[in-house]
Amino acid sequence: MKTHQQPKLKTQLFSCGFFRHCAQTVLSPTGATPPLPHTPPTFQCESSTSSSSSTTSQSFTQWRFSPPTPTPNTATATTTTNNTNNLIKTNTNTSFNVPLPPPPPLPPQIHNLQELFHISELQLTTDPASALQLLERSLVPNPPQDQPPCPPNLMHALTRNLALAKPATKILFALCLSDVNRRVAVETGAVSAVIEAALELDGAPSERALAALELMCTLPDGAHEVRAHALAVPVMVTMMGKTAARAKEYAIGVLAVVYGGSTSDHHTAPPEEVARAVELALQGECSPRARRKGAQLLKTLKQLSEAEPLPLDNN
Repeated sequence: MKTHQQPKLKTQLFSCGFFRHCAQTVLSPTGATPPLPHTPPTFQCESSTSSSSSTTSQSFTQWRFSPPTPTPNTATATTTTNNTNNLIKTNTNTSFNVPLPPPPPLPPQIHNLQELFHISELQLTTDPASALQLLERSLVPNPPQDQPPCPPNLMHALTRNLALAKPATKILFALCLSDVNRRVAVETGAVSAVIEAALELDGAPSERALAALELMCTLPDGAHEVRAHALAVPVMVTMMGKTAARAKEYAIGVLAVVYGGSTSDHHTAPPEEVARAVELALQGECSPRARRKGAQLLKTLKQLSEAEPLPLDNN
């Protein structure tokens, strides 16, 4: 009597998308189909660490089927940021030789001073900077002593811009080299303008302004204007202490004019205080002319101090 033999089972290895190799029992195609066992099939994974296979499989499955999907806004922002950073890096690492624009052309020189004054006066209403630049280029390099009269409006514009425009002191000094325009400057209030703007000037502009002021003091009206100004003495004393040798020379010359005239038409500081300031200024760097002017001024101040009446004793 033949015994019924169970069909042979074959074991086949196959590749899986999730694990490297899996082994599962399959039925032979030649044998009869046996009833399925009630026990669940067994899966074996070949890995280097068998104790962590379940954890690895779970995490891998989660990564495989639940990938984080960025929102369109985030992806767009990231792409834009990366492109911007790349563009910045490219612009930073790349050097461009951009040519600078050429400087504006200088105004032409006008040797005819009457024409120069007329054109400059017209330009003052529309472009004051160009008018000053034209005067500086045409008049300052070689100012003649024989000059035609400067229009009062032009002279007034110069004195109004002494502390604002650098060429103004150059032009004023060049004009004051002429007796005619020295008088025009005094008549248009240049004496008061220089005294009130002197403390705002420094360096070469202060030297030119004080030189113009001393030239204006050579006229009787100019000297009278200096003596009548309440700030003339304190400003000149301050300028002696803060300026270089050349400006100090001009300040001493203006003080010599102030104390060399009549005491009835000016407001002066006590001679003793001015004398101490002059002595202190002469101890520093001075030109030979400043020392001569300073010595004469100290002699005048000493005479004025001795001539002052003594205070009356009420007793």
